[in-house]
Amino acid sequence: MTPDVQDAPRATARLDWTRRVLGDPSARLVRASVDAGFRSYWRSAGGGPSRIVMDSPPGLEDVRPWLRIRDLLEGGGVRVPAVLARDVDAGFLLLEDLGGPTLAQVIDADSADAHFEAAIGQLLKLQRIAPPEGMGEFGEALLQRDAGLFEEWFLRRHLGIEPDCGMSDRLELVQRRLMDNALSQKKVLTHRDFMPRNLMPVADGPAVLDFQDCVRGPVAYDAVSLFKDAFLSWPLARVDGWLAQYHRRALDAGLPVPPFATFLRDADWLGVQRHLKILGIFCRLHYRDGKSRYIADLPRFIAYLDEVLPRHRELEPLAGLLENAIKPALRAKESA
Repeated sequence: MTPDVQDAPRATARLDWTRRVLGDPSARLVRASVDAGFRSYWRSAGGGPSRIVMDSPPGLEDVRPWLRIRDLLEGGGVRVPAVLARDVDAGFLLLEDLGGPTLAQVIDADSADAHFEAAIGQLLKLQRIAPPEGMGEFGEALLQRDAGLFEEWFLRRHLGIEPDCGMSDRLELVQRRLMDNALSQKKVLTHRDFMPRNLMPVADGPAVLDFQDCVRGPVAYDAVSLFKDAFLSWPLARVDGWLAQYHRRALDAGLPVPPFATFLRDADWLGVQRHLKILGIFCRLHYRDGKSRYIADLPRFIAYLDEVLPRHRELEPLAGLLENAIKPALRAKESA
C-alpha cells in the first residue's frame, strides 16, 4: 500500500526544506500531483514565483535515477524540468514550475496534429541520445515480467480466469511472438511511458516528465506509446497517419527504423505487448496498492486489441482468447 503523502512528519520536513531553499518562511505547499509510485509533487505558494517540490521518500523512491536520466536527456537537447535545488539524501528536489495542465489535459481532436508534431520532435531528440553504458535493457527478462503481469493480475486476479493447458499454450505462443518481435527491433534510448500525460505543453517543448525508467529498447516502442495512450484514444486512421509522420522524420534523423510496412507491424505488436502489460499493471494498482481509479481505463485496452489483432493473423490465438474467454468474463463481472 502506498504510504499517505500527507504523513505529518514527512509533510513537516517537506515544508521546512521548501521554506529554507526558497528563503521564504511564509511559503505554503499544495498538492500538484501524485505518481503511480511513491513520488509526489507539490506546488509552492508565497512571495516568489511558484516552484514544484518533488518528494521521493528515501527507501521507497530513490531520486538518483531520476536525476541521472534528467541530466542525460538535457545533454541531448530534450526539454526537461530544470532543477533549482536538491537534497538527494532527504529525497527533495526543487524544480521549475512548468504550469498546471499536461498535454493530456489540453490536447483535443483539433489541436492533436500540432501537439504531436512537437512531441515527435522531442522524441527524436531523445532517441538520438546514445544509451549510456550499464543502462537497463528492454530484453527477455523485462518482457517475461510484463507477460506475467497480464496473466497474474488481469486474467487470474481481476477476471478469475485460471488458464487451462490449451489456453496457456495459446497465450504463451502469442507472448513469445510478441517478445521475439520486440527483441529483433533495432534498439535506441526508450522512455517507456512517452505519452501525453508525461508531456508538458511549454513553448520550447513539450517538456518530458517521468523519464527515470528509460532503457535501451525497441525503436517503435515510444512512438506507439505516444499515439496509443493509456488514458486517451484516437481513431486508428489518425494513429496510422501519425506513425507514418514519425517514420518519415525518424528516417531523416538517421534513426534505425525499418521500411514503413515493417515499422507499422512492429508498432502494432509492441502496442499489443504494452496493452497486455498495462492491463496487468492497472489491476495490480487496484488490488495491491488501493489505487482504483485506473480500473475505469481497462476497456480502452480491450478496444485497442480489437482494432489491431484482426490485422495480424499470427496473433489470432490472442484474438480467440479475447472473444471466447476475456470478454465473457468482463461481461459477467460487470453484471455481477
